Amino acid sequence: MDKDYLCGDYGTVTDWTQIRVTVALPELDRLTAVMSMVSNNLQIEDYSDIDLKTCYGDLIDESILNADKTIASVSVYLPAERSVPECMAFLQDRFAQSGLKPVKIEVVGVKEEDWANAWKAYYKPIRVGKRLVIVPAWENYRAEPGDLIVRMDPGMAFGTGTHETTRLIIGLLETYTKPGCKMLDVGTGSGILAICASKLGAGECFAYDIDPMAVRVATENVKDSGLANIHCGQSDLLKGVKKQPYDLICANLVADIILRMIPDLSPLMGSETVLLASGIILERADEVKQCFETYGYRIIDQPIENGWCALAVQKA
Repeated sequence: MDKDYLCGDYGTVTDWTQIRVTVALPELDRLTAVMSMVSNNLQIEDYSDIDLKTCYGDLIDESILNADKTIASVSVYLPAERSVPECMAFLQDRFAQSGLKPVKIEVVGVKEEDWANAWKAYYKPIRVGKRLVIVPAWENYRAEPGDLIVRMDPGMAFGTGTHETTRLIIGLLETYTKPGCKMLDVGTGSGILAICASKLGAGECFAYDIDPMAVRVATENVKDSGLANIHCGQSDLLKGVKKQPYDLICANLVADIILRMIPDLSPLMGSETVLLASGIILERADEVKQCFETYGYRIIDQPIENGWCALAVQKA
């Protein structure tokens, strides 16, 4: 392999060029091998094996569901010091030698801040429920009397307050959070639900996520909020959670994961415990409710928004 086309550590480089090559799906492996000669840091787009039956099927974007499954793309990102014409000439030569026939080749100039910050333009303060206002950390906001401000920088974690699943469960939090209650957040993401519960008067809050990056982001958001009653940690659903009754449990996940969690809830549910579950598309709601009822729980609330529903559950 030509050493001139190996990837390296480019430190603080912020200007990049994307080379994106698209081929027929059967040629993806060969394309990947050739593109790796330019850089080992590859972005591969292959939607041929998207499966709605996976635990994340409910959250798959419609544009991905409708994507052409007969083609696939591989991208490399070149720092400013790399010669784009040289890399293109190298790739074209390798394509010819290997018999690859790309459907499309694209070259796009990219700035790193565009990757990291472009989405921020669409994330604005949002009122959720009657009192809570989710405010991006970089935005100025003039609070109205009675507002509870939750400042968030979600980073790479799920949970900005803009998605229906999050809004639904925050609305339930306003109803079911009692002063001093012990709260558990399963799959905390950005930590938004634990922070909201604390703002609403909860006592000790325990926030867990399987993703270490989410735990780090949640910890930073908790620290930036100045809250000392929220403890963040890593756990695969309930495996790392202390087995004790909680007053309030939040699980903003997806239907399949909630179904997997229900059989293990009993040690955490007291007679007055309220569990708030969200991330459930309406088509799966009856299935989830039936599972709760099978394990001895009853549905006490069910708000709905734009094809999503959340459930408030107690022991029957």
